[in-house]
Amino acid sequence: MEQYKQEFIEFMVDSDVLKFGEFTLKSGRKSPFFMNAGAYVTGAQLARLGEYYAKAIHEHYGDDFDVLFGPAYKGIPLSVATVIAYSKLFGKEIRYCSNRKEEKDHGDTGILLGSKLKDGDRVVIIEDVTTSGKSIEETFPILKAQANVEIKGLMVSLNRGERGKGEKCALDEITETYGFPANAIVSMKEVVEYLHNKSYNGRVVIDDRIKAAIDGYYREYGAK
Repeated sequence: MEQYKQEFIEFMVDSDVLKFGEFTLKSGRKSPFFMNAGAYVTGAQLARLGEYYAKAIHEHYGDDFDVLFGPAYKGIPLSVATVIAYSKLFGKEIRYCSNRKEEKDHGDTGILLGSKLKDGDRVVIIEDVTTSGKSIEETFPILKAQANVEIKGLMVSLNRGERGKGEKCALDEITETYGFPANAIVSMKEVVEYLHNKSYNGRVVIDDRIKAAIDGYYREYGAK
């Protein structure tokens, strides 16, 4: 596993973003783990988060894109932090763009924040996590309505690896439906492999009991 992935897993734990226990998801599923990207709240956390996203995006998409689009609301700080990190790490200026929930009719009019989109722009979409792909259903038509853009792919922080609407995981379903690749900084499988029975900061984050609960969850909801 790449070094930045190991560091990112530890970062999620340190930031209290990835938790283990008993959680009820929006889908109604009872999950033994929960990820909340809204827990990244400090300048240092957002700076590091942007760097992990930038490294993952560079690994999967190289420099072959012009705009990083972060859907409102959580995608707004993600896109801003990541374009800053991308400039710092790779020396390329990527524009950020996000949408407003309500279109503005005065001043800086329109539905977009940040950069405007123009025909031919190559766009990478950035999100925290996707379980069902519903957010892409909303984002895709927004992008296509603004300009004739090419969507190069999607990057999320964690691939939960569970079934979306069908038998495949949401990221694979997005690729099949829209024709662009969907990737994550890390997968839940990598998280479990890295943390299981490993002492980190004086405690075992994923012990045998939690591992058994996660295994049971994937037996029921895991993607094919």
